[in-house]
Amino acid sequence: MAGLRGVFAGFGKSRAFAVLGRALVPADRVLLRVSGGRVGVGAAVGLRTLLLTTIGRRSGEPRQVPLLYVERAGGYVVIGSNWGGEAHPAWSANLLARPGATVAVHGRTVDVTGRLLTGDERREMWDAVAAYWPAYDRYAVRAGHREIRVFLLEPVSR
Repeated sequence: MAGLRGVFAGFGKSRAFAVLGRALVPADRVLLRVSGGRVGVGAAVGLRTLLLTTIGRRSGEPRQVPLLYVERAGGYVVIGSNWGGEAHPAWSANLLARPGATVAVHGRTVDVTGRLLTGDERREMWDAVAAYWPAYDRYAVRAGHREIRVFLLEPVSR
């Protein structure tokens, strides 16, 4: 699977992939929801994908989005790249407003608290995720003036 991921990582840097990826998000969301985080479009090509559920900062309603992740520091590191768009993704603003969320991953649902990373911790986690999915570096260039948000989703102890 790492070889297939490498092929997609090269394609992932292109603008065409950003358009295609956005189109696949609804399908990925549905697959991850019905499989409890086991199966998604990303998983089919060897990518680690989770389904993040936040609470909408304006609506108060649950909002779901599939995201690539890397496991680090006992949690899940996710990047608010928005495919290199100029605006931050809504899910990241939701996490800033209400850090409590859930993730569906590996067939289980986990309560998490989202923490925006800054400084050295952000750089370290960015490097880990960009090593896994090199397209993030290209997305950062496309994002222009905005610094892409990096979150650690830390499991909540029960």
